[in-house]
Amino acid sequence: MSTAPSPTRASPRQPVRHRARASAQLAAALFEWLNPIPYGMFVATLIFDITYMNTRNVFWAKGAAWLVTVGLLIAIIPRLLNFGHVWLQRRRPVSRLERVDFWLNLFAIAAAIVNAFVHSRDAYAMVPDNVILSMVTVVLLSISHVVMAMNRLARAEVVHE
Repeated sequence: MSTAPSPTRASPRQPVRHRARASAQLAAALFEWLNPIPYGMFVATLIFDITYMNTRNVFWAKGAAWLVTVGLLIAIIPRLLNFGHVWLQRRRPVSRLERVDFWLNLFAIAAAIVNAFVHSRDAYAMVPDNVILSMVTVVLLSISHVVMAMNRLARAEVVHE
């Protein structure tokens, strides 16, 4: 009797690798699907805040409060996935740009949390703090998106070389 595995039977290790790869692909897909949504919500919050500052119509303030809150709630899943990718996984080395992206997103989320509390103020008491915090959030996230685009470009150049 031979101890070598038969060519028709898969080794017990293959399904584990396949499951790990499938879960990593699912996490990456979920991240790519949900990550842009908070950015759009925070940009809309900035637009609503500027409109409220100019019109003093409470509709815009209430809308901005909802947008920043929903943006923060949706941002939870991509941020947790990003945390796991940058700090917990060991399958491949994480680039410096990915770490910069993590910190930019963390500071942007912190600014958005403060902004959500500012939006709980009464009427015009939130101006100009709401506009400043919305601007900080959008600028940090914009820089973060540029950093990740540079990271993807650098990875594509490495693959082609």
